[in-house]
Amino acid sequence: MSPTLYAAADRYAPRVLSVVRIVAALIFMAHGTQKILGVPAHPNPPALMSLSGIAGLMELVGGALLALGLYSRPVAFLLSGEMAFAYFIAHAPRNVFPVLNGGDAAILYCFVFLYIAFAGPGPLSLDAMRARRPSRF
Repeated sequence: MSPTLYAAADRYAPRVLSVVRIVAALIFMAHGTQKILGVPAHPNPPALMSLSGIAGLMELVGGALLALGLYSRPVAFLLSGEMAFAYFIAHAPRNVFPVLNGGDAAILYCFVFLYIAFAGPGPLSLDAMRARRPSRF
C-alpha cells in the first residue's frame, strides 16, 4: 500500500470504528429481540429470570446502548464478559472446536466488544457528542 493509502486509512479509521460498533451492536441486539420480544420467533423462548433470559436482556439493552454509542466502554466490557461466559457455559462443553460447537460468533463478539471497551466508540456516538458539548457549570 502506498503512503497515501495509509494516510487515508488512518484518517477514516475512527469513523470505521464507529461503523463496526453500530453494525456489531445491531446484529447482537437481534439475539435479544428474539429471546425477549420473540422477534424473529424463538422456538423455545427462555424464562426472563433464567440465564438465557438475563442474557437476552443484556443483548437487547446493551446492544441498543452500544448501537447509540452511549456508555460504550462499560457496556462493551460487560457484553464482552457475557459472551465469554456464554461461550464457556453453552458452547465449549459441546465440542473443543468453535466451528463445531456453534460458539464462533460468541468468540467474535467477545473480542470485538473488548476492543471497543478499550478503543472507545468512535466519533459517531452519543458519547463523543456528549464529550464535545461544553459544560454549563
